[in-house]
Amino acid sequence: MPTSMPDIANHTKAQTEGTLDWVGMSNIEMPIIVASKDEAERMVSAHVDAFVNLKEPKAKGIHMSRLYLLLDDLSNNGVLNHQSLVSLLDGFISSHEDLSDNAKVQFSFDYHLRRKSLISGKQGWKAYPITVTGRINKGVLTVELSVDIRYSSTCPCSAALARQLIQKAFSEKFTDPESTDLESIHAWLGTTEGIVATPHSQRSVAEIKVMLNKDTHEFPITHIVDLVEDALQTPVQAAVKREDEQEFARLNGQNLMFCEDAARRLQHAMNQVSSFDDFWLKINHLESLHAHDAVSVTTKGIENGYQP
Repeated sequence: MPTSMPDIANHTKAQTEGTLDWVGMSNIEMPIIVASKDEAERMVSAHVDAFVNLKEPKAKGIHMSRLYLLLDDLSNNGVLNHQSLVSLLDGFISSHEDLSDNAKVQFSFDYHLRRKSLISGKQGWKAYPITVTGRINKGVLTVELSVDIRYSSTCPCSAALARQLIQKAFSEKFTDPESTDLESIHAWLGTTEGIVATPHSQRSVAEIKVMLNKDTHEFPITHIVDLVEDALQTPVQAAVKREDEQEFARLNGQNLMFCEDAARRLQHAMNQVSSFDDFWLKINHLESLHAHDAVSVTTKGIENGYQP
């Protein structure tokens, strides 16, 4: 039996010389404890991408097991927060001395929050897709938090068209003003004939990316969710009773919005937050009328920041 095993990465050279922007692993499955501002630390099931660059043109490859073992140590012995993310990236680079000087890691997971219903006070779980990305590029650190938030959007145009049909039906039903009484009108409005048309609404998704500043120590997941849902007013619900469904219908009727309206609401709300150095927003209205989606994209608009 041989006394040592061959190490191809260390003892052979590249077949063709050249530098590589990123080399590593994607879709690594592991549990991670996440530190979120305003919430207790919790374990999530994450999928992780881990990369370093390969700056040495003659090197055969990187040491992928070193990246994995650093991630495994974080999974078993640490908590994912701003400081541990920086330490992890530093470890990626120091474990590849003379091979790498840039590093990138990305954690993707669902973050569950208990959300209260609109009226009844019932509670249920809602899952928010989260991505945390850390990167050191030419010595510059960036930490990005991405959150997807679902809500309902009701079309202002279809609401106006529905109101017109209701007015028309009213005029045809009550042709004689002298014989029209409030009780009859009230009863008629409670029938399908009275509400002859309704506006179309659809499930919608706000994709939010924020660049966190150096003073942020824990990830403001709940803060972003609350900020977005408060601005839009029509988040999808978990546990609901009839009174909650009725209130949801009222909120949709009082918050008619095109995708442009939703984007501007969120742009204004995000501009009030000092802990975000930059942000990028994509509003997706998953149309019920059309076979395509209505989309609006905006950014904070800073120089050399996110691009639309």
